[in-house]
Amino acid sequence: MIGVVATLKIAEGKEAEFETVAKDLMAKVKANEPGTLTYQLYKSKKDANTYIFMEQYATQADLDAHGKTEYFTAAGPKLGPCLAGVPEIQVFDIVE
Repeated sequence: MIGVVATLKIAEGKEAEFETVAKDLMAKVKANEPGTLTYQLYKSKKDANTYIFMEQYATQADLDAHGKTEYFTAAGPKLGPCLAGVPEIQVFDIVE
């Protein structure tokens, strides 16, 4: 399994817009990607403008496929204006 943590800093006043787009993306991922085992958005309790997506994929192929979906690529231009910087993406291998 592969874990991904995507940390996103959101521009002041863009939180609601970001959450709307992100929730739509989450719903589409959960409905259409059986190899995506977890895809959940979290908001920091310390910094209201920091969010993370916690993601878990069964295989590298599932992660690769996720990034190529129509709804993922379409979300980028909608999420971009909400960001206050470049997302930090960390990819992890499971330890068993």
